[in-house]
Amino acid sequence: VQLVESGGGLVQAGGSLRLSCAASGNTFSIKRMGWYRQAPGKQRELVADITISNGSTKYRDSVKGRFTISRDNAKNTMYLQMNSLKPEDTAVYYCNAVPFGMGGEWWGQGTQVTVSS
Repeated sequence: VQLVESGGGLVQAGGSLRLSCAASGNTFSIKRMGWYRQAPGKQRELVADITISNGSTKYRDSVKGRFTISRDNAKNTMYLQMNSLKPEDTAVYYCNAVPFGMGGEWWGQGTQVTVSS
């Protein structure tokens, strides 16, 4: 499975961005997809994830009510709509996919999101 992110950029605080993650390859093997982020000097953290089969979602507390994760199974694409962005949302955002069964996961190359104050 290959994952390619797009949609990052520079935005002012309070603004919005939408990230996309296009999956290709053996996408039938994907159980769950998610967005992670890593700010300079910090550990990578889960932002939100979504289960492909039933669309159930999970968010970290700091983004609840501001970010929305979704997927278009027909396009094999996952999205992250980010509203009311804050400077502390600045990070490299990575797309992640987890397969059914045991072992392995896939990562995208990352896309930079910068929120200016």
